Amino acid sequence: MWPDRRLIDLFKTEFPIVLAPMAGVMDAELVIAAAQGGALGSLPCAMLSAEKIREQVNIIRQRVTAPVNLNFFCHTPVELTSEAEARWKQRLAGYYREHGLDPAAPVNAANRAPFDAATCAVVEELKPEVASFHFGLPEQALLDRIRSAGCLVIASATTVKEAVWLEQRGVDAIIAQGAEAGGHRGMFLTDKIAEQPGLFALLPQIVDAVKVPVIAAGGIADGRGIAAAFTLGASGVQIGSAYLRCPESTHTAAGRAALAEGRDDSTVITNVMTGRPARGVQNRLICEVGPISPDAPPFPHAATALAPLKAAAEKQGRVDFTNLWAGQAIAMGRELPAVELTRDLAKSALARLRQMAG
Repeated sequence: MWPDRRLIDLFKTEFPIVLAPMAGVMDAELVIAAAQGGALGSLPCAMLSAEKIREQVNIIRQRVTAPVNLNFFCHTPVELTSEAEARWKQRLAGYYREHGLDPAAPVNAANRAPFDAATCAVVEELKPEVASFHFGLPEQALLDRIRSAGCLVIASATTVKEAVWLEQRGVDAIIAQGAEAGGHRGMFLTDKIAEQPGLFALLPQIVDAVKVPVIAAGGIADGRGIAAAFTLGASGVQIGSAYLRCPESTHTAAGRAALAEGRDDSTVITNVMTGRPARGVQNRLICEVGPISPDAPPFPHAATALAPLKAAAEKQGRVDFTNLWAGQAIAMGRELPAVELTRDLAKSALARLRQMAG
């Protein structure tokens, strides 16, 4: 019934739907529920230790036999200079005073490590059906090891040039990430945020430029969006924001409330939360310091000094310093169990595709 079954055949899932990996707001429970609904469940691993990755995968394997996707970052680490740290702390000094916090107190560094040989060994051990990457790909030797472990490899592209680059390095499928998408921009061959195309301009151009299946991501939250993506040549879709209000997500009550109030104009692309451009719901920090600030240190160091502020505000039920990553279709999210949401997305997409065919 799907006009393109390449992704279903590749991943061996019931539906051509990929649950987006959303670091910090989900764990094995959402992966399991989406997989039970027929999607490819994705576990975000960039903020997890090797032990935590093993633990989470073990929970998933015990509950479902469905394929699993482990997602990693491939950014090039940038050292935090004392000058950049001092400038950022000076910019945040007023917030520290307001919350009675000592800006000189030691804080654990933000944990967003790039994929490396040690992490690759964990992948070889766990053998996920799919390994996905953001911000490019790991070095060739690591890629070879991942493939030798029997994993399919997919990665995000924000431009046609990035998609072609990924295909030349042998990926099995490409995620076309439009500007509408929530979370960090997957860009790796450019840093020009203002030039990033929206999904409906980007998707058909990537489909025309590569032979591998293309997964559409950005602003897709219901059957109409899925059907539209297939009409433009996608073999599947990746959906994140629509799942944020599912009971299986790990969002706080305050975070859920902010998401529930989201509108079409609630999100912006900002660098003040982590130091790298990402789309999320506007909060106090973004409104007052950003959305783009030259004072924000490079990724992921901006998040380090924000951690005490985030914790203090969340204790008061506020999300002033919390990164609420979400895409432009946030208002279309629903409070449904992920199994039901996944099946409803597929059912409504197929109905729309049949209607269009008729």
